[in-house]
Amino acid sequence: MSNQIAKVIELFSSSTTSIEDAVERGLAKASETVKGIQGAWVNDIKVTTDSAGKIAEWRVSLKVTFIVD
Repeated sequence: MSNQIAKVIELFSSSTTSIEDAVERGLAKASETVKGIQGAWVNDIKVTTDSAGKIAEWRVSLKVTFIVD
C-alpha cells in the first residue's frame, strides 16, 4: 500500500455567466499546470453589480486539492 500526499492551493476565478462557470474556469486553468486534481471546495462567493444592482460578475475562491507525485 502506498502513501499519498495531498496539497491544497487557493485560487480565485470569475465569470460574467454563473458561479458554476467561474468554478469550471478556475479548475480548467489550474489543470493546465497542476496535475492530479482530486477536487475543490468553493470557499467564498462574491458578486459585483452594476449601478442598478444587477449582477455583473460572479467571483469564487476555490481550495483545490491535488496529489503530490
